[in-house]
Amino acid sequence: MSNDDFPTDNTAVVTCGLPYANGDLHVGHLRGYTSADTFNRALRKLGQQTAYVCGSDMHGTPIAVNAEKAGVSPEEFALDYHEQYEETFPRFNIEFDNYGHTHDETNTETTQSIVRKLEDEGYVYEKEIKVAWDPVEDQPLPDRYVEGTCPYCGEQARGDECDEGCGRHLEPGEIEDPVSSVTGNPAEYRERPHKFFEVSELSDYLTEFLDDLQGTSNAKNQPREWIESGLQDWCITRDLDWGIDYPGENPENLVLYVWVDAPIEYISSTKQYSEKVGKDEYDWENVWRDDDGEIIHVIGRDIIQHHTIFWPAMLHVAEYNAPRAICATGFVTINGKGLSTSRNRAIWAQEYLDEGFHPDLLRYYLTTMGGFQQDLDFSWDRFQERVNGELVGTVGNFLYRSLLFAQRNFGGTPAADLSAEVEARIEAAIADFTDAVNEYEIRRAGDAAVKLAQFGNEYIQQHEPWKLDDEEAAPVIRDCVQIAKAVTLLIEPITPGKAEQAWDQFAGEGDVHEVTVDAALEPPAAEFDEPTELFEKVEDERVAELNEKLAERVAEAEDDEDESESDDTAGDDEADVSDELEPLLDSRIDFDDFQELDIRVGRIESAEPIEDSDKLAKLSVDIGVETRQVVAGIKQLHDLDELPGTKVVLLANMEKAELFGVESNGMVLAAGEEADLLTTHGDAEPGTKVR
Repeated sequence: MSNDDFPTDNTAVVTCGLPYANGDLHVGHLRGYTSADTFNRALRKLGQQTAYVCGSDMHGTPIAVNAEKAGVSPEEFALDYHEQYEETFPRFNIEFDNYGHTHDETNTETTQSIVRKLEDEGYVYEKEIKVAWDPVEDQPLPDRYVEGTCPYCGEQARGDECDEGCGRHLEPGEIEDPVSSVTGNPAEYRERPHKFFEVSELSDYLTEFLDDLQGTSNAKNQPREWIESGLQDWCITRDLDWGIDYPGENPENLVLYVWVDAPIEYISSTKQYSEKVGKDEYDWENVWRDDDGEIIHVIGRDIIQHHTIFWPAMLHVAEYNAPRAICATGFVTINGKGLSTSRNRAIWAQEYLDEGFHPDLLRYYLTTMGGFQQDLDFSWDRFQERVNGELVGTVGNFLYRSLLFAQRNFGGTPAADLSAEVEARIEAAIADFTDAVNEYEIRRAGDAAVKLAQFGNEYIQQHEPWKLDDEEAAPVIRDCVQIAKAVTLLIEPITPGKAEQAWDQFAGEGDVHEVTVDAALEPPAAEFDEPTELFEKVEDERVAELNEKLAERVAEAEDDEDESESDDTAGDDEADVSDELEPLLDSRIDFDDFQELDIRVGRIESAEPIEDSDKLAKLSVDIGVETRQVVAGIKQLHDLDELPGTKVVLLANMEKAELFGVESNGMVLAAGEEADLLTTHGDAEPGTKVR
């Protein structure tokens, strides 16, 4: 890989976290796939050679269990969903260059080859471990079906992950007080030989990898905590009948853990694309084997650890290239509440299509409502607001009025020179778009197009060509058609279907999906037909109807006492993470409870690390009436030497606590996983109460 700005001379690949072939797709899933598709299209707009590949994740315990319930084989069960995904993604203009699955021959061969390489290099060893066993069924319990207490933070956890607490990956046997979630019986542990990947020996390499990694800050910063706390070796086999067999002698009939073969599908799918088009057009080895391949992963933030620790460690030992960038998306909520598939509080992919909305409207909402790593709330009201305000009122309005005036008065683009003002404004928009792509901010890339359309509306309104004769109006309309062409090219990655429609309306040369941004300043066609409007308003009555449908579905699901929690996560072998947000989003306190909180402005006077702690720092905070000693988990996320003088917000009536032998008298408030310290916009003095 390189650290050069895009476009580079290297071959690139964009991937998205594999959909888990165990349930229907909803908007929470579509956010990642539309974002990755948009980024791949944006790279092409810059002239970067790239491919977008993915595949269905076919293995793992939930598929095996649900297939048994359905009375079919796991392969048949997973293939049904795989085929559904293959049909659904194109309907949202998600255009994979190759879409495979983890159970195909290519991925099986590639996976086993990589695992043999890990063995040959001395990074795999066998160890007897305690495997959870259901004494009633007399069979091994997969980690996903063991529940207990996390040994690190004490929260409720699954056997393979502390999904409600610290988020750590848990090895088999680490969980405390295990219980079978199948029968409710206490789980026993029995000794079984399993294979381990010696990740602990690769800490130095992984630190260097993270130093060079691009993408979202959560993907770059979270893994450092795991490395600092000491990496544990990774059990890469499971007691299952469904999966890729461990290569070579395998007396225990072990299969590889799903998180071994799932990311390897990125390589396998790229290979398949290369075989499909020929190496002369796209060579997978230029990406994955040569030194200069550009690999960009778009994933959900619940699988950061797998992609920033285990995956690059495997790639390094197996002599494949490391990712250039990892972009981790936030969660999706519905109407401010956690997306819950079991309660039918979701906007399903098929439901959206059945309502007759164009897919590009949802693409625009999901990719421009927030940055990659921000949580995103979907509501039909906000959907209406974004569509009507920006797509209809700004982009669609400008394109239609400009092209209509041009066609009716000049038959197409007037014979006039492009003004220096408009040329400079288009160049600035292209520069904004390019910068946004290089900073992995697709929302800003969309803004470049919308703001240019906004400029176009202001430009045509300011010059009022309808009041001018043809000679005076010609240069104005020439400018407007050029702006329309540039807007179409810049918005194509986000709304490819509508961009194609607009491109055809003013007879643009070439395929709008292949034409690069350089063409934005090339002269538009001299002649074109009368245009039609690209976007339609979403009416209030329609929104009310959609809200009522959603409310009825949620109420019906909540009233059904027999409804069990669903395992239909499409997005790797993980629980429906959005469900975990629901208790937080549903919790409410009244005003009297809020009044009990003594929140004050403070100023950090000093900050120093706490010895023997990887995370904690000791702060002295002036809160006006006194200076408090506060312990905060910000050691790895902030330069402590730069903190003195920083204004913060502090919960002053927090119970005192002792952490690593240091008393903490208060709590400094911070946002997100990167501990973004809350501060004040104005000059509030230390001690000022927050009301």
